[in-house]
Parts: sequence; structure tokens; C-alpha cells
Amino acid sequence: MKAVQIVSPSEMKVVELEQPKPKAGEVLVKMCYVGYCGSDLNTYLGRNPMVQLPVIPGHEIGGEVAELGEGVPSTIKVGQVVTINPYTNCGTCASCLSGRVNACQYNQTLGVQRNGAMCDYIVVPWQKVIAADGVSPRDAALIEPMSVGFHAVDRAEVNDLDTVMVIGCGMIGVGAIVRASLRGATVIAADIDDEKLELAKQLGAKYTVNTMKEDVHARLQELTAGHGPNVVVEAVGSPITYVMAVDEVAFAGRVVCIGYAKSNVEFQTKLFVQKELDIRGSRNAMPSDFRAVIHFLDEHPNFPKDQLISAIATPETAHDVMKEWAAAPGKVFRILVKF
Repeated sequence: MKAVQIVSPSEMKVVELEQPKPKAGEVLVKMCYVGYCGSDLNTYLGRNPMVQLPVIPGHEIGGEVAELGEGVPSTIKVGQVVTINPYTNCGTCASCLSGRVNACQYNQTLGVQRNGAMCDYIVVPWQKVIAADGVSPRDAALIEPMSVGFHAVDRAEVNDLDTVMVIGCGMIGVGAIVRASLRGATVIAADIDDEKLELAKQLGAKYTVNTMKEDVHARLQELTAGHGPNVVVEAVGSPITYVMAVDEVAFAGRVVCIGYAKSNVEFQTKLFVQKELDIRGSRNAMPSDFRAVIHFLDEHPNFPKDQLISAIATPETAHDVMKEWAAAPGKVFRILVKF
């Protein structure tokens, strides 16, 4: 079978591998579309310390069930459109014992700590297969990144009385905007790209802020009657946006951090105390978040999915689109590779 492999920084190639066979309790899934994640871009650029090269990237999956091993429940059927929960959980660490399996201390995500899904077929335990009824195989590849944004909103315990600022309108930020809007919150989308901000309005943001062109503090004070947003979701992973989140969140507010900053961040820690902030990390997503995204996509057929897909590549052109993304990362929502 065909697979895309990141061999070394800035080097990718298509390789031929033996097609796997499902064992008892496993499912063979035919890949239809696999999305490039920001972690894949960092791997390609040699900036992902969690990856050992060479590696097959990819954990944003839209596929179809191809074959069942013995003992797989009858609810999983050959030909069914599915996505895959790409995380592992050990069941014995503190996170797992508390039921927060998404934050397993020993998690191995497809395409990061282990080979991923950018190939013709993968085999996974049946428990990781999530039926995407009502969703096309292409759109199923959008479920995982959106679920990460959904999970962050859940971590923030957002409700209809909240004003939520989402910093970063990439795919994960899109998920946070959609979920916060669904919960009735007033959403402020912040980004440096006007095209992304315009799309954010279509997805549920009431207000937008271009953080490169506007006085962010003055704009937020204007929009929130001088209080600041009482929830800020950081979905960029930059020291600048981390500091912005703490500076701009309202007193007694909540800050939820999704992005990984690549360098140390200097905070005015007095704001942690003076504002009595809740600062929470948000990692990956729970199965319930996947199901919530699937339900949303099924119930909202007019959701502008086409605008979230910047390009569709083949395995043979996967390196070309990766190079283009690396040259202009701010202009891309999601790139899918079609198998």
C-alpha cells in the first residue's frame, strides 16, 4: 500500500508498505482523506520534539470500514464512514484514573509518537472507531481538529451568559467558535488575517478583532462595557497571544490554553492573583467531543465546510502542498490528502 512519510526535516516521500490485516478486536479502515495538522507541519520543519523520524504523519481521518477482525461489535459495519480517535490511553496514570483519558500521561497520538494515518489503510482497535453517520468521508477528516476546539469550550464551562474571545481562527479555533456559539455565548474572534475573521463571522462570531491592525485592549473594552471577555481561549501557541489572554480576560475570568508556545512566556503573575483567574489547559478531545462535532455537521448541512479546506492533494503532491503551507502558514485552514 501507499504511504506518505516525513523522512527528515523538509524531506517527504511516498513509500510502499505491506497492507495490514486486522486481528481479533481490530478494524481495518480504508483512508479516504487525511488532514495535515499543525503538528505535522512542525514535524516537517524539524520543530516537533515528540517525533522520531522517519514517521508517517496524519491523525485527522475520514475513512471507511474495510474489514473486521473477530469479536468486533456488530454496530461497526463494512463500508461505514468513520473517523478515528487517534489518541491512546494507558488506563493507569492519574489522568486516566480520573476519567480524563484525553490527557493520558503516556498518550501516543497517530502521526506524532507513532506512525499515523497518511496511507491507504490502517488497523486500529475497534474502540477507537467513531461512526460518522451523515457525514461524508471528506468532511469526516475535519472532525478531529474541530473536536479539540469543542473540548476547550467544555473545559471553559462556557454558558449563554459568557463573552468568549477565541484567539486564533485556524481549524481548532473554528471548533471553539462554533461550540461557544452553540452554547449561546457572545463570541469575539481574534486573528491577524481578515479572511479568517470574515469566515469566523459566518461560523458564529458576533465580533472580530484584527490583532495586527487594531488596538486590542481598546476594542475589547468597547465590546465588553469595560470588563474584558470573561473567557479567553488561546488557540495559537505564541508568547504574545498567551500574554494577551491573561492581560485581556476579565477579573474572575477563565483562560483556556490549547496552543503550545515554542519558547518561554513571561507573565505579570500578579494578574493571576488580582483577577483570581482560572487558567486551564486543554489537550486533545474526549469521545463525547467527537460525537458532538459529528452531530453538529449532520444537523447543519449548510455549514461552510468547503471554505475550511484550503487544498486537496494526492500522496504524490503531498510534499508540494506541505512546502506551500510552510511558506505561508497563516493562509491555510486545512489541507487534505486524498487516498
